[in-house]
Amino acid sequence: MKYAYTAVLKEESGTFYVSFPDLSGCITTGHDLSDAIEQATDALSAWLCVAEDEKLDIPSPSSQDSIKRDSGTYLAVISADTLKYRAATDTRAVRKNVSLPAWLAKLADQRRLNCSQILQEALLSML
Repeated sequence: MKYAYTAVLKEESGTFYVSFPDLSGCITTGHDLSDAIEQATDALSAWLCVAEDEKLDIPSPSSQDSIKRDSGTYLAVISADTLKYRAATDTRAVRKNVSLPAWLAKLADQRRLNCSQILQEALLSML
């Protein structure tokens, strides 16, 4: 799923603090503005993935006009794509039991083909 939320950023003593008013507990920091945006994207993506996995309600983004903020802060729209985030971060291997005709399995073994790798490549090309 693709999302976009407004983040509130504030710089104090060289550290950028980032929060998402719509998403309770979704906060992060960065060493500079670029790092803060990168960390905000990661924090937003992770928060949303957990919410999706746990089947939690994901609030709609508020309009920027309705977001209360202190002076010295500014707003940034941060986007997240949870499908891309999962693909980039969830690299653990999962066993899947597949059935092949005996002759095909034997031929693959004789040719020293990696069936797991071939299946991964085929799935990626289809998805």
